[in-house]
Amino acid sequence: MARDDERFERPTRRRYLTYGGAVMSAGLLAGCTAGSESVPAATDGGATATATESSTATEAEESAAAGEGSYTVSMEPVGEVRFESVPERWVAYDGGYADMAVALGHGGGIAGIGGADRYYTDVYDELPGVSVDRETIEGHPEVRTKEEFYELDADVHLYDPYMLVNWFDWSEDDVEEVATNVAPFFGNLIFRRSDEWHDYRYYTLYEAFEKVARLFREEARYEAFAALHEEFLSNLRSQLPPASERPNVFLTYEGTDEPETFSPYRLHDKGTSKKQWRDLGVTDALDGTDIENLSTTNRGELDYETLLEVDPDVILIRGHERDSATEFRDTVLAYMRDHAVGGELTAVREGRVYRGGYLNQGPIHNLFLTERAAKQLYPDVFGEVTGDAELFDRQRVADIVAGEF
Repeated sequence: MARDDERFERPTRRRYLTYGGAVMSAGLLAGCTAGSESVPAATDGGATATATESSTATEAEESAAAGEGSYTVSMEPVGEVRFESVPERWVAYDGGYADMAVALGHGGGIAGIGGADRYYTDVYDELPGVSVDRETIEGHPEVRTKEEFYELDADVHLYDPYMLVNWFDWSEDDVEEVATNVAPFFGNLIFRRSDEWHDYRYYTLYEAFEKVARLFREEARYEAFAALHEEFLSNLRSQLPPASERPNVFLTYEGTDEPETFSPYRLHDKGTSKKQWRDLGVTDALDGTDIENLSTTNRGELDYETLLEVDPDVILIRGHERDSATEFRDTVLAYMRDHAVGGELTAVREGRVYRGGYLNQGPIHNLFLTERAAKQLYPDVFGEVTGDAELFDRQRVADIVAGEF
């Protein structure tokens, strides 16, 4: 990679933010070796991390909560990371981690993002006083090269470094260089669990959120969100029909208005991108088949004939999040109804084809997506998805972001 050596060797604010010496001496990407947490992958749906952290990390994080000087936070695959002060400027790879920072009251510190096209900020319009600078996002919409990290000179990078290695051809030396000369990486790719290279611990949405809260020393905001999240889900679940009366769903990706083939997502993959469906108690229409989840190595697609053999109750299609519910029905659903084979699908005949939600979601996103999913799956209980019924308190969310709780 071509570079300006003088620019890359200049001092940066990295001098204030350091990895723990044990991690650096063992190599940055220690998730599969001595630096990894020896715990199984967590199941989704928990509001707090359940694995036992090292005593050193726990003591450091307790010190952080008290606001006392330097502090250490830990997260796989990078292990322990020491900070001398709370990061002010941050870059996130995806909208999920960006949304966590916004939820914790640090949205103003965004310096760029790895994928602006998948960071949906429209939901903030429904939260009084909550916003994020779209100009900054559009100014640095695909932060994926070493040069961009040096240019932005952020205080922390909310990225899983293994993702950079496996998706964007970085070497481990590249990762360690940026972590040393610019700022540390702190993140774990959690939206799906089907990539072979991700052989270290996963986190649920709220486990990862808690880690980021410790990073920003915003444990109180995290606890407020966790309480709201649990109350919201408890209320929804108390109104669900019996399991035998709930629909099965086929979750897929197809980004065109005239779909002909469908990339499958499996709900048994416990990634955060499917959290709302599991929380609402539906079953996967592909259960009992040998169809695998979409991943880096599996790019298989289903045609209408194969989908008709499954004939799901509900079809959820990703790739249309810039469309309203009505726009989606007037384009994608209308096309499927006119299709010679697609029109025979039960979900199409009954009008139960909907947008499938974000690939990357944080805690604020999740509230909106779960509300939408409840309407999609159980319209007789929660109202039609095109309606205006609100299932959670927007002002309460805005107050937590503002620190007023």
